[in-house]
Amino acid sequence: MANIVAIDQGTTSTRSLVVGEDGAIAIVKAIRHGQHHPNPGWVEHDPEELLANIRICLEAAGPAAAIGLSNQGESCLAWDATTGKPLSPVIVWQDGRTADMVEGLRTDGKAATVLERAGLPLDPYFSATKFRWMLDNLPEVAKARAAGRLRLGTTDAFFLQRLTGEFATDATTASRTSLMNLATGAWDEELCALFGVPLDSLPPIRQTVAAFGRTQTGPITASLVDQQAALYGHRCRRAGDLKITFGTGAFCLAVTSTIPKAPSLTGGLLPTVAWHIGDRPTYALDGGVYDVGSSIEWAIKTGIASGVDDFHQFRQPPAIERGLVFVPAFSGLACPHWDRTAAPVIIGLTPASDFADLRQALLEGIALLTCDILAAMEAEVQTGDVIAIDGGLSRSPYFCQFLADSAGKAVALSDFDETTALGTAQLAALGIGLEIPAVAAAKRKLYEPKNAPRQQWRARFRSAVGRTTGWR
Repeated sequence: MANIVAIDQGTTSTRSLVVGEDGAIAIVKAIRHGQHHPNPGWVEHDPEELLANIRICLEAAGPAAAIGLSNQGESCLAWDATTGKPLSPVIVWQDGRTADMVEGLRTDGKAATVLERAGLPLDPYFSATKFRWMLDNLPEVAKARAAGRLRLGTTDAFFLQRLTGEFATDATTASRTSLMNLATGAWDEELCALFGVPLDSLPPIRQTVAAFGRTQTGPITASLVDQQAALYGHRCRRAGDLKITFGTGAFCLAVTSTIPKAPSLTGGLLPTVAWHIGDRPTYALDGGVYDVGSSIEWAIKTGIASGVDDFHQFRQPPAIERGLVFVPAFSGLACPHWDRTAAPVIIGLTPASDFADLRQALLEGIALLTCDILAAMEAEVQTGDVIAIDGGLSRSPYFCQFLADSAGKAVALSDFDETTALGTAQLAALGIGLEIPAVAAAKRKLYEPKNAPRQQWRARFRSAVGRTTGWR
């Protein structure tokens, strides 16, 4: 088998995975990039830095028969159609600068229309209000629009134009913008008008496995959101198959048999395109926790932890049993709460509390927010008794066991945790008629749930969550 390359462009780093002709699979390059916070609640990336890192990762991977590209999802930017020059920073999915705009749209009664057509709630998380903010606040964007040279898109469309000359996105990524009609799979004129986004500035929507142009090292044959790539990499193919990736945020996706219903106006899971291959798309339900890896980085930056190893084991019983609760709502609360006014809460400190207690409570807070998503999933689709997980926190034995105990389900992980890149490579291979099998050497480690007062833990945590809302 010829080399297959996957480029995983994520929130904190870019990495390249190579599947060799002998079937060997390895990460050959990984590069971190800067996180910029020019104002409270703002999160930006430098688009040229991201692109440069992709080029380095492609060069490290070498010639490829097929290349797959995964992207951050809702993160987006504006650029010049003629020169390819960025006209804005990348506004990252975590960014909350459009909260007031969202509230204005909600007050004007627009939430029901967005739910009906895009299947998504009004929230700064999605790309549409970010595009509107660029048009309203960045003079270079307004000038490009007036001159007919404006391009607006998620990061994949920018990368593809600069790498291959193709201006395109795929159905999974378009479904995260609030501008695609989930039923038709096309840009929705009414939604574009509602958000004030010129439809002619948006890229054509292609299937996930398609011809996306050629780079200097090979053709790009698949492009999609990183979380959907991880779902595919976990071999989730049947309705109810579920995975959770614990990266910068935590993202839980479950495959559905039909197009999922939209959430209610007060919150819920997100219907999304899992991938579009061939005749029809496959759909999924999606729920997330905004702050996971970013919470760990905060703890390290503030001196609460000296490094990630400090989160692996604890001597004390669960912090929540001892009355200490940490709700890590640094960017607000995502599914099923959908509350950007929420702020982090640490409640139950005593004079005896120390940094180890805070670290333990932080991990438990991430796990219990994840349990809120799992409970919402179980109300919509029949899931199994095992949760497949990957990402940084999957390396913490304490976290894995606490998640199993609080969810009442076994937690499974393998010794190959680059499932996003693997799924991207598997889809890229489909584009040239090849199939990459599952990693044969991977041995799945299983954390079985122990007898624990999980309902008591979850009730106490819900009480703490209720104290986070309305603060901002």
